[in-house]
Amino acid sequence: MPIVGTAGHVDHGKSTLVRALTGRDPDRWDEEKRRGLTIDLGFAWTTLPSGTEVGFVDVPGHEKFIKNMLAGVDGIDVALFVVAADEGWMPQSEEHLAVLDLLEVERGVVALTKTDRVDRDLIELATLEIEEHLEGTSMAGAVILPVSAQIGDGIDSLVIALDRLVSAVETPRTDRPRLWVDRSFSISGAGTIVTGTLLDGPLSVGDEMVIAPGDIKVRIRGLQSHEQDRTVVAAGSRVAVNVTGVEREAIGRGDMLARPNQWATTSRFVATIRRARYVDELTDRGAYHLHLGSGSWPVRVRMTGDRLVRIDLDTPVPTAMGDRFILRDSGRRLVVAGGRVVDPAPPRQKRFTADATELLVGALDAGADAQADALLTFRGSETAELLAAHSGGGAPTTGFRHGGTWLSESQRAQTAVRIKSVVEDYHDRHPLRPGIGIAELAEGLGLPAGVTTALVETIEAVEVSGAFVSAAGFAVRFSPQQQSMIEATKQQLREAGTAAVPRVSDL
Repeated sequence: MPIVGTAGHVDHGKSTLVRALTGRDPDRWDEEKRRGLTIDLGFAWTTLPSGTEVGFVDVPGHEKFIKNMLAGVDGIDVALFVVAADEGWMPQSEEHLAVLDLLEVERGVVALTKTDRVDRDLIELATLEIEEHLEGTSMAGAVILPVSAQIGDGIDSLVIALDRLVSAVETPRTDRPRLWVDRSFSISGAGTIVTGTLLDGPLSVGDEMVIAPGDIKVRIRGLQSHEQDRTVVAAGSRVAVNVTGVEREAIGRGDMLARPNQWATTSRFVATIRRARYVDELTDRGAYHLHLGSGSWPVRVRMTGDRLVRIDLDTPVPTAMGDRFILRDSGRRLVVAGGRVVDPAPPRQKRFTADATELLVGALDAGADAQADALLTFRGSETAELLAAHSGGGAPTTGFRHGGTWLSESQRAQTAVRIKSVVEDYHDRHPLRPGIGIAELAEGLGLPAGVTTALVETIEAVEVSGAFVSAAGFAVRFSPQQQSMIEATKQQLREAGTAAVPRVSDL
């Protein structure tokens, strides 16, 4: 089910327009109705002429509630950008456009609202102004339609334009559902309810799930989408999930509902970064908030090059390679940048060289297996579980695997050379021992003993004998002097017989 998200300056008619399109009021709170502006996320839905059912996420436009806007914009398929004809382009118009551009939302239509208040000349001027502002962004070239929700002018044309855009939306087909929670509440007799937009899917009644972070185990007791009870909901749906096993107070906006062992949390990731066009510079010294999924967290930003940043959090968040996010400057209260997660949990000793950056950035849109390949190549070694979690379910197509551990081809070759060197050095230092113990070798390599054994078996220059690893063909050999001493000792023992066994000190 495609999701249409509104964007635009406060009081430009977003909620009124959604109500005209769907017949439903997206404003949920009495305060919103009393003040005449949206302060939190609103939801509505309708069926388009093509028969496609579409959901609307109505976001607040006021700058005080931009955080709530960001909680709803991730996961939208089509943008409904709203500009009032009687006011024209405004500050939140620019900031909301920056969010759409940084998230690379490319499907959208602009509704020039409140046209019943102005004449034709002003409509034409406003249209030209909007075209100029859209230039150079992901929304460039979007159709601009004059409408009046109050008297109904242009609504039919807007519906046709939306229908055309949503028909091109491709529904994800994965078995790794995740739902970013934007609301949680309880209902007497039902228990805890969480709502959000289901990314990927599906979800079914009876599914065992977890709430991340924290891996709180829950079970889906019931599902509802668009006020209809469901046994299964597909990706892209706005859904309310009745979960058992957790109290409402333990879940909040920014948590994620997912299947067990399919996602991993991180407190540190590396990402691409792109500044909003009205921002001249992004520095390490700013105080920033990360907006990812439906959540918002204070973060520390460290520049690692022209294209990448490292983001550190105090609270672990569930994320994967390719996830999009927004950075907001807390001091200026302004959206300043956006980007995509490149490595959800980069090794601390690894440097992001130009080649490494090109490798990882190049895999962002190449599919889950290609992402797993890139992550393994960069990291050198990793568990299969983390590679799947960090790549959205991928598995490497090249490399060496034993059990749950992967080594890249480069790492396997380097480790093989290192094993040969370590074994030879051990023989030089301990020529009378059969070889280095597998456990000692594995500890020195930083690999599990099983992986080390399996790897040794692929190297012609070394071999495993019992619990030891030695050079191929190695045998303990005594020097002539040592052999002479051995023979003398044997002779001494034979001559002594059993009646007068010599002391060790005598031998």
